[in-house]
Amino acid sequence: MTAHTPPTPPFRDPLLPFAKRVDDLLSRLTPDERIKALHQFTPAVGRLGVAAFRTGQEALHGVAWMGPATVFPQAVGLGATWNPGLVRRVGEAVSREARAMRARDERVGLNVWAPTVNLLRHPLWGRNEEGYSEDPRLTSAIATAYTRGLRGDHPLYWRTAPVLKHWLAHNNETDRDTTSSSVRPRVLHEYDLRAFRDTVEAGAVAGVMPAYNLVNGRPNHVSPYLREQLRTWTDEELLVCSDAGAPSNLVDSEHYFDTHEEAVAASLRAGVDSFTDHGTDSSVIVGRLESALRKGLLTEADIDTAVRRQLSVRFRLGEFDQDPPAEEHAFDTPEHRALAQEAAEQAVVLLKNDGLLPLAPASTRIAVVGLLADECKLDWYSGALLHRSTPLEGLYERFGAERVEFAEGVDRVLLRTSAGTFLHVPPAPDTPDAAPGAEGALDPALLAGRTDLAPLTAGPDGTELALVDWGEGLLTLRAPDGRYLSVAEDGYLRASADQPGGWIVRETFRLEPHGDGHLLRHMGTGRHVLVAADGVKVAAPDTADEPGPEAFGEVSGEVFGLIVTEHGEETVARAAARADAVVVVAGNDPHINGRETEDRTTLRLPAQQELLLRAARAANENTVLALVSSSPYAVDPTDLPAVLWTAHGGQAAGTALARVLAGDVSPAGRLPQTWYADDADLPGLLDYDVIGSRQTYLYFEGTPLFPFGHGLSYAAFAYGGLTARVGPEAVRVSFTVTHTGAVPADEVAQLYTRAVDPSVPRPRRELVAHRRLTLAPGETAEAAFDVPLSAFAFWDVAVGRWRVEPGRYELLAGASSADVRQRTVLTLGGEPGVPRPVLERGLDAADFDEQSGTEIVDRTRESGDAVTPVAGKPGELLFRRCDFGSGVTEVTVEVSGGGTVELSLDGGPVLATLSPQALTSGPYDYVTLGASVDGVHGVQDLRLGLRGPLRLARVGFLPG
Repeated sequence: MTAHTPPTPPFRDPLLPFAKRVDDLLSRLTPDERIKALHQFTPAVGRLGVAAFRTGQEALHGVAWMGPATVFPQAVGLGATWNPGLVRRVGEAVSREARAMRARDERVGLNVWAPTVNLLRHPLWGRNEEGYSEDPRLTSAIATAYTRGLRGDHPLYWRTAPVLKHWLAHNNETDRDTTSSSVRPRVLHEYDLRAFRDTVEAGAVAGVMPAYNLVNGRPNHVSPYLREQLRTWTDEELLVCSDAGAPSNLVDSEHYFDTHEEAVAASLRAGVDSFTDHGTDSSVIVGRLESALRKGLLTEADIDTAVRRQLSVRFRLGEFDQDPPAEEHAFDTPEHRALAQEAAEQAVVLLKNDGLLPLAPASTRIAVVGLLADECKLDWYSGALLHRSTPLEGLYERFGAERVEFAEGVDRVLLRTSAGTFLHVPPAPDTPDAAPGAEGALDPALLAGRTDLAPLTAGPDGTELALVDWGEGLLTLRAPDGRYLSVAEDGYLRASADQPGGWIVRETFRLEPHGDGHLLRHMGTGRHVLVAADGVKVAAPDTADEPGPEAFGEVSGEVFGLIVTEHGEETVARAAARADAVVVVAGNDPHINGRETEDRTTLRLPAQQELLLRAARAANENTVLALVSSSPYAVDPTDLPAVLWTAHGGQAAGTALARVLAGDVSPAGRLPQTWYADDADLPGLLDYDVIGSRQTYLYFEGTPLFPFGHGLSYAAFAYGGLTARVGPEAVRVSFTVTHTGAVPADEVAQLYTRAVDPSVPRPRRELVAHRRLTLAPGETAEAAFDVPLSAFAFWDVAVGRWRVEPGRYELLAGASSADVRQRTVLTLGGEPGVPRPVLERGLDAADFDEQSGTEIVDRTRESGDAVTPVAGKPGELLFRRCDFGSGVTEVTVEVSGGGTVELSLDGGPVLATLSPQALTSGPYDYVTLGASVDGVHGVQDLRLGLRGPLRLARVGFLPG
């Protein structure tokens, strides 16, 4: 007898639509298997031949965490290219490398957590490097390009499945899991949602990741906007993946729910489909979900919905088909190396040039100095380097090593103990060591420090250490062989790290004055360094049973004498004096003083780097400042003939910078965010009201150091012929750009608009289109755009929707938001505004026009907004143009808590005061209060005063 081949199950049939295949596979999974699929690490289902699956592969500017890969410029650098076409090619390269790496290591995932579309609202945000721009349209243009590259071109199968980070209004690392972003409706729709929406609607997004923070008092992992906004923008099944540990935060740090069962149930119902929590151990989350199901907090239909979304992504990735067309492999190809260099070149922004640049390679003797001159820094979301190019190496290659002199500018120091001995670094073995992360790790936060090397000792022969102050007194110490001093889990101090890094940085210290010397505090452990018989180590941690010496007011560490054997600024001055031109390379280490979990505290350049810059400039007036950084700095360019900025540019950063300095490439990067002149220009880090606080180039009324969109060139360009024609759906805008210089170059043509006489605060100017043009000398190109009429709309809180206001709008074409070369005015019909129909609709408290002293909070745990005064302060809300008709006789307010609501017409006396008899039982227990009013009729501005710890949800009016 012949054995019958079992029929192919429908989910394996590539001729069927994905939806039918998903339904078939879902029907074959047991309830237990479905629940287990909700954790980040979904186990295999052997009986069905279904492999294990994990959500989440970091790929922000190259495949990260899984070993060597092509490293492209940081995301903010890609944003500075203003070139969606280039960024799409970068995304394609990253996705092909992800496929190639997965072919040899199944731990590499295809559900990539990238890009980050959080707007760069505040330059002190620690994760500034991860975003593209402060502008929603530029951010969405670059993000859409990157996601299309990650997705691939096949009409059915996806090369990788990109997930956007981090939903929503997330720009602070300080207390990021407990702070709430107060986001008024206009800011929500016009700013924070816009970058996500435009990117999702473009059709190459597989999902989103909610952020750790709360928005309007409600954690993002139970955000109603996932359902009310995100899922209405596309017909695709979107996979919502939690951020790491965030489901547990709902109980443990945010205290938003009493039990973890309630938390996971609420998250799942809100739209979270995959739980990233407790690392690879899925048992905790699975147990919580099973308990929630038993308690009736969830239904099986809720679980099926989430599993279906995950399966949809897996089918699109071709997992259940033999050799899907998306299976394209390419790794470290010549094309990828060339692309990394091209991206790094296009990311360079020339901020100032008084004619010093470009430098003449054949005749210029260059001193390249500074703490980053011989560095190729990586960030938390970088892969390990396959290739490496520092500014020094790039200049050696381009100008010749004989014409380039290097001075790092570090201070060389000896650390002397109180016993008169010196810290000594034992020699390292000759065997080469793999770079940290070269082996790949699903979670590099778990990578341990090295313990195989001998710890430091103290003796008569000290080791001269390179000391770098990265600002705020945060130091690194480096041995002569280039290894940084680091502290591993055993507490011993070793010269063991190639670079500072890790989730907890183990290579930073602080010198604390004490008596005639200094205590040396290791920042990763928070403990002082001491000298013991078996080596140098940090003091043992305090315990309840054995408190340390500091508990009794005693010193726990060694008191060191700091002997400076060489001052960095002196070596810089000597090198600068011998050169024709000096390139000072300054900036940040992406792991220190600004990174995930840590916001920056200032825009100022660290004092040691400022000292080196001034030493170079004093010795040689031909000094170029090349800033290599993840974020803007407030530097004084007055005495500097040339200033450039680039983000950390990946593996080809040094080559790219050298080619720009030599004039091989005319710089055409443009600033993707405003560079402010001083810390005083910045709003509070937690102030998310870009309209009320006049933030970003859209609303900032001061004078920036360098404006949004700024960037100079070695060439010159003329703009002309701006025309605009209004159509039924869009405005056709065109103008010409003519290359009037002598060298081939790119120009980024930018188009802005502004409402001339708006009825509400509108942007001072707003980017609506841009194009990066490559032009030969004498060449003219037309820049033509179809600007949709919706680009002129604003969110009208009076009616709760978008509205184009009739009137005049100015169109401005030019080279930056401040460098306008052509302008014209057009008139749009639009939709006339109407007074607020308060008799019919009442007022939602959060739909104010202006406010002071208030914040928006959650009306209920599930949905809705309320407004409360900031703790200890009176609050005020202003609602303009309220139509009270022929008159009202009573006002009602829906409130919880305790306090008072005072009602007045703008500029007039208090007409009614409403206050609960007693505190309500909880923040979500609302009562409706009423009061009689007299003389309220016609169209008036309404002002509400809020006093005390109450929440105001709604205001209603009864006609007379």
